[in-house]
Amino acid sequence: MFVVPPDVIVDMPLLCSGAVGEVSVDPQTSGQPAVDCVTSQNQPVSVSPSIELVKFPSSEEDEKLRHTPNTRASVAMGQYHDAEYVAIGEVATPTVDNFKKVSVLPLIFLIFYEVSGGPFGVEDSVQAAGPLLALLGFLVFPFIWSIPEALITAEMGTMFPENGGYVVWVSSALGPYWGFQQGWMKWLSGVIDNALYPVLFLDYLKSGIPALGGGLPRIFAVLALTLVLTYMNYRGLTIVGWVAVVLGVFSILPFVVMGLVSIPKLEPSRWLVVDMHHVDWNLYLNTLFWNLNYWDSISTLAGEVDNPKKTLPKALFYALILVVLGYFFQLLVGTGAVPLDRELWTDGYFSDIAKIIGGVWLRWWIQAAAAMSNMGMFVAEMSSDSFQLLGMAERGMLPEFFSKRSRYGTPLIGILFSASGVLLLSWLSFQEIVAAENFLYCFGMILEFIAFVRLRMKYPAASRPYKIPLGTVGSILMCIPPTILICAVLALSSLKVAVISLIAVLIGLVMQPGLKYVERRRWLKFSTSANLPDLDVSGSIVR
Repeated sequence: MFVVPPDVIVDMPLLCSGAVGEVSVDPQTSGQPAVDCVTSQNQPVSVSPSIELVKFPSSEEDEKLRHTPNTRASVAMGQYHDAEYVAIGEVATPTVDNFKKVSVLPLIFLIFYEVSGGPFGVEDSVQAAGPLLALLGFLVFPFIWSIPEALITAEMGTMFPENGGYVVWVSSALGPYWGFQQGWMKWLSGVIDNALYPVLFLDYLKSGIPALGGGLPRIFAVLALTLVLTYMNYRGLTIVGWVAVVLGVFSILPFVVMGLVSIPKLEPSRWLVVDMHHVDWNLYLNTLFWNLNYWDSISTLAGEVDNPKKTLPKALFYALILVVLGYFFQLLVGTGAVPLDRELWTDGYFSDIAKIIGGVWLRWWIQAAAAMSNMGMFVAEMSSDSFQLLGMAERGMLPEFFSKRSRYGTPLIGILFSASGVLLLSWLSFQEIVAAENFLYCFGMILEFIAFVRLRMKYPAASRPYKIPLGTVGSILMCIPPTILICAVLALSSLKVAVISLIAVLIGLVMQPGLKYVERRRWLKFSTSANLPDLDVSGSIVR
């Protein structure tokens, strides 16, 4: 930004809201610049006298910019004003400033779908451990895992309000190599998780439409569903957010009705049934872990959130309440109103419970709600996965084409990559998908905990718009219980899942040096956005 003294007349090219013209100082306006602008069609443009000026680079500066990794730089010490310097023959990449950002209500439901989407998928906890342990698990587990993860996400997400989320946290604390590993493991975990939702969607519909149970009809249904939901992601995050609100209300309503209808049939003694000799601890922990994690996923699109420093913590708080209550009370209804048969408690069983309690009409409503819920979870997860790739590209970790946006402001290449991964993995069974994504997710969470504590120690004075009211020692103590849980989940994983997951981890360890080699050889273009926050040595966030 350039300040024009009253006694100086300035003649220089000006970029003002898409027009070009000349700037001069009029003494009759107290030295404020008077601006005459014309558009490319030679139409006059009215400009306020208090306009802020953006100077084109000189030929020497332009030569320097040509050798700068990313010329999509911000206006120094000023605001971004939606103006962008574009080389001749180059099409401007849409920036997020051109698109409406996500407000608090859609963000709550995006988090709701990132984590939960309703009680669909909790049925295996009853099969694995019985009603009492299932109820206790969804009551106690949030304090061990969900609340610490949500608190860390609130602090770190407001400290680094940009796309990429946990990748940026780990990079700032441990360096870009481990930031890349975090991005690879969490992205792969998210894609594996997203492959689950077409499976759940069809599992709920197959009781009413048996043809969807297998064969070509199921394959075509998975393809069609993935293409439709991928297109929805392509059309914009704001659309996805409000679709999540509508789907969320539609998914929750039938369970409220089922709860009211079930009151006369509830038998509290059924809630206390437990058999410690027949507990499948691996399935039990994986089901709890899968249904109550991914609070950090919303951080990967923090750059798309309206005022994230205030909106993100508030949305996480309300989403946490919504998720925990949704799980616990529906398990109370399902286990208390129907005689126990643990073998029947598998994904899709809530629709059968609805038929027993209320009749066929309620069953169809629950099935429709399940379908809508899985659609919501799919689009929310894909949004996080694709914006994570965009954020990594803006940090120079991935080729520059991953940072390109569609005309709707969405990361087109990231969406295509994420959708391809979903299609490749959708043939796995429900239990295999849950176990595999949990294994990779655990490794990523260990890196997050280390980054959180290290940033507290390394940059204690850094700006934290939301800060967990704990010191360094308290932060370490808070991370111990979830770390123990992570170790338990990893130890109980099957050999097949462990081998496949470790191979995926090894691929990431090799991929990062490989991409660096590609960058040095200039086979692909990499760039780092100049308009990103970072930490300086004094511990304050700078741009």
